[in-house]
Amino acid sequence: MNDLKDRLETLVIDCLPDESHFLVDLQLTSKSNQLLLNILIDADAGLTIDSCAKVSRAVSGEIEALELIDSAYRIEVSSPGVDFPLSSERQYRKNFGRELKVFLQDGKELKGKLIAVSESGIVLEAKMKEKGKKAVLQEVNVAFEDIKKSVVQVSFK
Repeated sequence: MNDLKDRLETLVIDCLPDESHFLVDLQLTSKSNQLLLNILIDADAGLTIDSCAKVSRAVSGEIEALELIDSAYRIEVSSPGVDFPLSSERQYRKNFGRELKVFLQDGKELKGKLIAVSESGIVLEAKMKEKGKKAVLQEVNVAFEDIKKSVVQVSFK
């Protein structure tokens, strides 16, 4: 199944409408004797339903042409949604300026505004409280390897 997943990931990337679109995640699950191919894509300037439909048709056509799946299957193409953790430098860049909740490998949590992204990590502007003092805004550097999970915080302002 891993070989199939790798081939499908390559196929999906080849079927993306243009360079502004990117693959976030691809999951293969089996449900009721049917394979479910769940494709999560995103775009630098936002994702449209049209783009999802184009990718779905293109991927389905390629699967049929290459005979990659010989049983019943279903394809779902969508955006990751706000509750889906950020998983790539590109996703962090897309969410520049937004509030993030970052769960660190050591169990700590940070919450702050994403103010910089580099190849090695991110910088948050976060309220940090020192013992016996009032919380102050500080820039906190976080390496990607120290991040367990990051989620964009939805604001209704």
